[in-house]
Amino acid sequence: MTRQASSAPLAAEGPERDNTGPRSLTRLLGLFDVLSLTQNGMSLAELSATLASPKSSLLNLLRPLVAEGYLIHADGSYRIGPSIIRLSASVMSAWNFPKMIRPFMEELVERTGETVLLGVLNKEAEAVAFVELVNSPHPVRLQVPVGTVRPLYASPTGWLLLAYADKGFRDPYMASVQFKLKMPAGIARASITREMAKIRTEGVCSSIDTPIAGVGSVIAPVFDGNGECIASLTVAGPADRFRKDMDLLRATVKEVAARASGIVGAAQPGPK
Repeated sequence: MTRQASSAPLAAEGPERDNTGPRSLTRLLGLFDVLSLTQNGMSLAELSATLASPKSSLLNLLRPLVAEGYLIHADGSYRIGPSIIRLSASVMSAWNFPKMIRPFMEELVERTGETVLLGVLNKEAEAVAFVELVNSPHPVRLQVPVGTVRPLYASPTGWLLLAYADKGFRDPYMASVQFKLKMPAGIARASITREMAKIRTEGVCSSIDTPIAGVGSVIAPVFDGNGECIASLTVAGPADRFRKDMDLLRATVKEVAARASGIVGAAQPGPK
């Protein structure tokens, strides 16, 4: 859409009319900020009102962001897209938190021989993002690139993060989630709800051949000093190796994740 020369708000923007410069960058950051706070997205009119920015200016920002996958435009609304989730995961990987957890991940690799991943919950995308990993030394191992995202319903790691998420997010999600990926027989809302209850009781999640055939995994939560689950440690690899030592794997992952939680809690600033 072309800018209207007669529009007073547009004229007031002056040199920023080509969508470059500090003001446009501030608008871009503000755009991601407001969209990160809504699960259902916002229309162009809502964004214009919230950001106090002309629609034509916003469209010049929105169109390339949609084209590159940073935003999704559907049903008249704009939502956070997969590219910004991957970018967020990359930023997370440079954050101190993964560095703090990495020694525990390396310990798990040494003790289990399997690949270890650090996962975080992205509520806006309703997904789990893997922000750090340490690969198994085995030639046959699970390969998951840093920045990979999976829908919460389609991953045992997602089930665990959902189990410890606040009810204000978890209950609406479970009531409205649509299984857009083809899932194995038996995996539905009811089965995931039962699994979440089991996870909260046992403090660990384990799976073999579910939801991906040939893959085994064990996942435990990492808590901050306030008792909130801020991440997960996932040990994953070929299912045959997990069948042999599942009880030991569950105990090991749970124990290491508990020690990681203690370090995170001790490092957390402010009142506990």
